[in-house]
Amino acid sequence: MDANRPLFIPVILGTARMGRMSLHVARVVTQEAGKRAGVETEHIDITRLPLPTNDAGEAIKDTGYSAKIDRADALIIVSPEYNHGYSGLLKHVLDSCLKEYIHKAVGIVGVSTGPFGGARAIQNLLPVMRELGLVTIFWDVNFSNVQKVFDNEGKLLDEAFIGRTEKFLKELIWMARTLRHGREHIPLDESA
Repeated sequence: MDANRPLFIPVILGTARMGRMSLHVARVVTQEAGKRAGVETEHIDITRLPLPTNDAGEAIKDTGYSAKIDRADALIIVSPEYNHGYSGLLKHVLDSCLKEYIHKAVGIVGVSTGPFGGARAIQNLLPVMRELGLVTIFWDVNFSNVQKVFDNEGKLLDEAFIGRTEKFLKELIWMARTLRHGREHIPLDESA
C-alpha cells in the first residue's frame, strides 16, 4: 500500500428531485471533505448518470460510475428523506454495482425539511449498505429543516453543520484507512 496515496472519497447526491436542497448539502460536504489532507473527493450527481430504467442491477452498469466506485476508498451518500425513505433512483444507481463496494466505508448524510434530518432515510439505507458489502460508520450528519439552513443561493447559514461534518469525516477517514489497509494486506481466505 502506498501510504502517500490519497484516499478517494466521492460524495453521491442521491436524489433527482427538482429544486432539491440536498444539492446544497452535497456541495458543502464535498467542499469539507476536499479540505482534508490526504483526501480527494468528487461530487457524483445521480441525475447525470445515463442509467436506463427498463432494466436494473449490473446489467445497466455505467462504466464511469463503476470505475469511480471501484477506485473509492469510502463513499459519502447524501440522501433526502422522502416519505420515511430514500429515493428509488438512488437504490437503482447503487444496485448497478456490486463488487466495487465490498469492504469500503460509507457515511450517510440525511436531509429533510422536517426536524429529523433524514434519520428515517438513513435507517432504511443501513440494511442496503450492509447487503452491498459496505461498512457503515456510526456517525451521521443530519440536516434538519434544511430550508432554514441555506439561503436562496445555497450559502450555508448555520456554521454548526461544519463541526458536525468534521466529526463525521474524521470517523469516515479513519475507517477508510483501516479498511484500505485490510483490503490490501489481509487476505480474505485465512489459509492464505
